[in-house]
Amino acid sequence: MPKTIRELADELKVSKQTIQYHYQRLPTKNRQKYSQGKNVISLTAERIIRGKVAKTLVANSQQTGSKKTTKTSKENNELIATLRREVADLKSQRDKQLATKDQQISSKDRQIEYLTKLINQQQQLQLATVAENKKLSSLLEKPKPPKKRQENDQKETIHKNWWHFW
Repeated sequence: MPKTIRELADELKVSKQTIQYHYQRLPTKNRQKYSQGKNVISLTAERIIRGKVAKTLVANSQQTGSKKTTKTSKENNELIATLRREVADLKSQRDKQLATKDQQISSKDRQIEYLTKLINQQQQLQLATVAENKKLSSLLEKPKPPKKRQENDQKETIHKNWWHFW
């Protein structure tokens, strides 16, 4: 909603002349008048004037070395303090999360190391078993009996069978 020069001056706590000064230096497209001929400040013009007044106040306070704090400065300081607290809280949360992740990674490293050790033991056991099986299979292979032994075995069988007839 458009404001008058006096309304904006009261709001910004500056003199009417200060607002008038900045208003007259606006481009003509940003200046408006009521039908009664009063100057009216549009929202766009208000933003421009607020910016210029703020710059002027900062420049004046720096020149005079005044330590007066305007209402907006106090709000800014409070906002900065709030943001700093939030940043500190976020950093704390981040550090806690990183510590938790570090512990989890360390735990996973120990698990991997343990499982790798088990795999190595399994492989060694399997190799030993295969070697033992080869050794046993070579011992279990029956050597072929010589021909004489086979002939003697046949004779004994016949001899035993002959006694059955008696």
